[in-house]
Amino acid sequence: MDNRQAIGSWLSGPRAAAEDMGVDFGHRGKRLGLPEEGPGAIAPTGRRLGAIFVDWGLCFLVASAFFADGNRQTGGNWALGIFFVLSVLTLGTVGFTPGKRIFRLRVVAVEGGPLPFGRVLLRSLLLCLGLPALIWDRDGRGLHDRFSKAVQVRL
Repeated sequence: MDNRQAIGSWLSGPRAAAEDMGVDFGHRGKRLGLPEEGPGAIAPTGRRLGAIFVDWGLCFLVASAFFADGNRQTGGNWALGIFFVLSVLTLGTVGFTPGKRIFRLRVVAVEGGPLPFGRVLLRSLLLCLGLPALIWDRDGRGLHDRFSKAVQVRL
């Protein structure tokens, strides 16, 4: 066997190489006991990105209308604070932000049920830092979700 095949290419990555060799990782969310498709399954990346763009857009509109005074940098700073408050209040009460609701997503605890308020705070803070959301595990969860023991699922 060629060593390059065992390691994987920079395009496919090591997971694809392992799957080519017969390793079965199962579907995303299998390790968490979630179904492969339908309600309760891991939220697809496209829907999650759509939801965060909707939420960020709403926050930026509010910041621009009420706090920015025409200054784009000030509007962006206020939008981040508004995004944090929106995330904490909505995830802490109903389990989804307006964007997540539009895209039919919900944030729940890995063990099931709503995410406790302390973990909502941690998740929201890490999400506002940005970097943890850009690093994913094999189930498609960002570090902000892993550290807060949360998962985004389909409604």
